[in-house]
Amino acid sequence: MSTIYMTEKIQSIAFRWFEAFNAKDLEKLLALYDDEAQHYSPKLKIRHPETNGLITGKEAMRSWWKDAFERLPNLHYKATSLTVNSDRVFMEYIRKVENEEDLFIAEVLEIKNEKIISSRVYHG
Repeated sequence: MSTIYMTEKIQSIAFRWFEAFNAKDLEKLLALYDDEAQHYSPKLKIRHPETNGLITGKEAMRSWWKDAFERLPNLHYKATSLTVNSDRVFMEYIRKVENEEDLFIAEVLEIKNEKIISSRVYHG
């Protein structure tokens, strides 16, 4: 497969990720992930310190995002930049929540066989 084809596929996954997240569609969001994918987030580390910020598998992610969507019904991510290569996408976005200061976020999605195998969130 050509590099251009792969980067277009990975960019498409990133667009679908934002669409599913902002629609709070857990099933569409989780469908983008491998069954054993890992997710790291500083917010996860704060809310669930026992995880040290890292969870593995769709069920753990389902629980994490379901809780976030219920607690923060107006949570919205505004994409500002995507940098794509043949096996990952570096996403920059703004986390918007009513009555909270905007938070600038970077997130890396690692992709294998058109599924997200790892995601790491960075705040700053």
